[in-house]
Amino acid sequence: MYKQCPDSPIYGRAQSVIRLADGACIPFDPANTDYQQFKTDVAGGVPLENPEGNVMTQEQVDEFLRTIP
Repeated sequence: MYKQCPDSPIYGRAQSVIRLADGACIPFDPANTDYQQFKTDVAGGVPLENPEGNVMTQEQVDEFLRTIP
């Protein structure tokens, strides 16, 4: 399971997600193997929480995936 990081009023849009199993911060970097696995996992149905902790629907996840590299 993963969780979106909240956007920052100072730094703008969040550029990472958190893997809840171990608390790892995964940056949105296509060269990062954890990031590649994150995208595969959530596209395949592994739960993704929004910044407030609510589990997103697969439609919401798919829309989110379209907005990141």
